[in-house]
Amino acid sequence: MMARLLRGVVVAAAFSTLAACASFGGGRDAPLRPPVVTDPAPIVSGTMRPYQIRGRWYRPAEQPNYDEVGMASWYGAQHNGRPTSTGERFDMNALTAAHKTLPLPSLVEVTNRANGRRVILRVNDRGPFVDSRIIDLSRAAAEELGLLSQGVGEVRVRYVGRAPRTGGGTALRRAEATPVAPPTPYVQPSVPRPQDASAYWVQAGAFSDRRAAQRIADRLGDRASVQDIRNDGRSLFRVVVGPWPDANAAEQARQAVIARGFDDALLILGG
Repeated sequence: MMARLLRGVVVAAAFSTLAACASFGGGRDAPLRPPVVTDPAPIVSGTMRPYQIRGRWYRPAEQPNYDEVGMASWYGAQHNGRPTSTGERFDMNALTAAHKTLPLPSLVEVTNRANGRRVILRVNDRGPFVDSRIIDLSRAAAEELGLLSQGVGEVRVRYVGRAPRTGGGTALRRAEATPVAPPTPYVQPSVPRPQDASAYWVQAGAFSDRRAAQRIADRLGDRASVQDIRNDGRSLFRVVVGPWPDANAAEQARQAVIARGFDDALLILGG
C-alpha cells in the first residue's frame, strides 16, 4: 500500500514538472509573456509634445493598443554614442529602437514577418522620418531580426508597455522556425551580390530610366555605379555605392548619401 502511494506521488510530481516546463517554455506558437516592469522609468519630459519634421506634424500619445505592420530600417555606427531623444546614449549593440509617436521610453515587440523572429526593444528615440517606415532599429536589433543584410524589411510592431529605468531589450528566437505570416516582397530590389561576401554596399535607389540613374551615379562620385536588373519582369537600373570593407565605413557612406537627398538609401551586406 505504501509503495503504491509513493509511486503515485512520484508520477504526480513528474506530471506537475512537465506542466510547469510547458507553461514556462511555451512552445513555438505560445504567446509571449511581456516583461514585468515593477519600477517603470518616467516618460521623459518634452517627448510627448507635438513636433514638426520636414513640414509634417507628429503627435506622440499613450497608445496601449498600438499594433501596426510596416517597414523597418536600421541605423548604426554613424549615430553610436550620440544622445537619443530620452537623453540616453545610443548604443548600436543594444536592443533599442526609434519610433515617431510612442511614449519614451517604452517597450515594443517587433516581429520580422519573413522569418518569425521576435524581439522586445526599448524605444528611446524619435524616427524614422520616412513615410514608408514605422520603426528604426539599432544594429543589434536588426541582426536579431535577420534584417542586417537587407537593410529594410516588413515587421509587426506591438506596444508592450512602459520601459524599466534601464535596459528592457530581449531577444526571442524561439519563433524563428515558424513564420508568423507569409513574407511580403518589398518592391525595392536589393543590391546585387558582389564577389566579396564580406563587403558592404549602399543602394541609393532604383530607377526605370537608365540615363536618370547614370546622372545620380555621376552626382554620387567615383564609387557609384549603375547596375541593370529585372524586377517582376521590368527592367530597372539601380545606383549602388561601394564596396566598403566594414559596417562602420558603409554606414558613414549611407548617411552621406542620405544627406544628398536619398532618404531611402539602404545598407546591404554582400554575399
